[in-house]
Amino acid sequence: MTDEDEPRLYVNRWGDTSDPAPEWQGPRQDACSCFDQSRPQPRARVGFHTERQDTSAPGWQHLLELVDEAIADGREEFRPLTDLSPEERRQVITLPPSIARLTAVKHLVLYGSNLVRIPPEIGSMTSLEEFTPYTSYRLHWFPYEITRCPKLTRSTASTRALFGNEKLRPPFPRLQPAQGSVADLDLENLDPRRWGVTVIHRCSVCNHPIAQGGLHQVWISLRVATDVLPLLVSACSSACVADLPDGAKGYIPTPHTGGRVDQPASDWD
Repeated sequence: MTDEDEPRLYVNRWGDTSDPAPEWQGPRQDACSCFDQSRPQPRARVGFHTERQDTSAPGWQHLLELVDEAIADGREEFRPLTDLSPEERRQVITLPPSIARLTAVKHLVLYGSNLVRIPPEIGSMTSLEEFTPYTSYRLHWFPYEITRCPKLTRSTASTRALFGNEKLRPPFPRLQPAQGSVADLDLENLDPRRWGVTVIHRCSVCNHPIAQGGLHQVWISLRVATDVLPLLVSACSSACVADLPDGAKGYIPTPHTGGRVDQPASDWD
């Protein structure tokens, strides 16, 4: 588990994982003010990052090429950001669904990214053993589907940037009420301010198409590899929510919908 006292000082601590370009070429990350990542001053409310990925941006197009190259050569370590310029990095706020085809990758390095969300397709990276999104200070949560990576045993996340982390106990965004039907939702064009994501295809738990049922979103904090991560679940039914495991020790023990929810006291006070 990792920690940093000055989250806005974007220093290259791992020289082989970051772009060697000098800082005068521009920052690699946008600032984040969702909550104070250096001291325990939790707000009553927080929200999701609302940015949508600009798929016409040069950085996104370059990333798609890098993913295709990694798929083609079957590499076991994937460090896409090292091949992007600082400006291109800032243009990438998520990963493409094509990461599902990176089935040979054992180590995914996203050090110092500008990401605000990870797609559920990460759950298809079945060879993944190590995940390094360290110093990705705008990445506050992960998809529940990451629990489908059976070999994932090592992670390096910036825990102070995570919703509900044990050091600061920042709150979770309030989720939308359960939907008995998705007939009135455009599941290919969701508002990330409300749903956290822009697309939902399948249930996070049973993997059945969401379009065949309802939509029940909840939070659960689980130990994934080295770190306890806040996981967003998009389930097709209340039965799937009931099938979720208990939360990690020292965290909210049951699935919840965020907002004004009581969290265990921090042991770091």
